[in-house]
Amino acid sequence: MKKAFVLIGCDLGKKEDILIALRTTNQIKEDHSTRGAYDIVTEVNSNDAESLRKTINCKIRKLPSIRSSLCLMAIEEQH
Repeated sequence: MKKAFVLIGCDLGKKEDILIALRTTNQIKEDHSTRGAYDIVTEVNSNDAESLRKTINCKIRKLPSIRSSLCLMAIEEQH
């Protein structure tokens, strides 16, 4: 399982619209409204890196009213 956290900056007054759109994407495990440099943080899960990349680039970053995003890929830890 591949995991990433995407921090999203959005246009003023559009946070709820973006959260609603994010919740229709199956690969998004969690999303949270935040205050600070970014407005929303999401956790995205996928079976492979290519599917994860497509979800982030095609389903998240192309949503209307998103000004900026930062993707943090989770590292698989060895136990």
